[in-house]
Amino acid sequence: MFRNKFKKSETGLFVLLLTCFLLVGCSQEKQVIEEKEAVIEDSNTITMPEAIPSDFYFIVEFGVDKRNVINTYEDTITKDLVADGTVTTNLTFTAEEMDMIYQKMKEINITGTKNFNPQTNCLRKPFSEDEWEITINLEVFTHTVSEQYCEISDDAKQLIELRNYVFSLVKNKEEYKKLPEANGGYE
Repeated sequence: MFRNKFKKSETGLFVLLLTCFLLVGCSQEKQVIEEKEAVIEDSNTITMPEAIPSDFYFIVEFGVDKRNVINTYEDTITKDLVADGTVTTNLTFTAEEMDMIYQKMKEINITGTKNFNPQTNCLRKPFSEDEWEITINLEVFTHTVSEQYCEISDDAKQLIELRNYVFSLVKNKEEYKKLPEANGGYE
């Protein structure tokens, strides 16, 4: 009888230990999976270096049909003249201006994952679009924003504000001021 009770308690102890082992193992496996997912998510966001890298360049095409272009790869600006086509000229930012643009990009985490999806079905015409290509430490990042929708996401607003900031620097340059005025408008 004593032996039978011992066997029952031994079996119960074995089942209890097995259950604990499985629970701990499953818990650790879940933790490993969560850690791997976090690493993958982090690898999709590149941390920008503190100082501006020597290979920092960008191009932004914007406006209706993206006919305005600021291109630091080629040091050019293209202006949309609407009915008169486009005109391109050389334009270079100073090192200080490039650093200010870089700092603005860091502030909005330009290398991170962005949400540009609108929360509305309301559409407008004509509409402006922005298309960015940015090189930082041999990595190329692209973002596209459309103002086709009546409402835009916060990430889209940040990118449009960045474009407006860069364009304000361009408008103050003598090279841009010498370009002809646009003729006509978009309907």
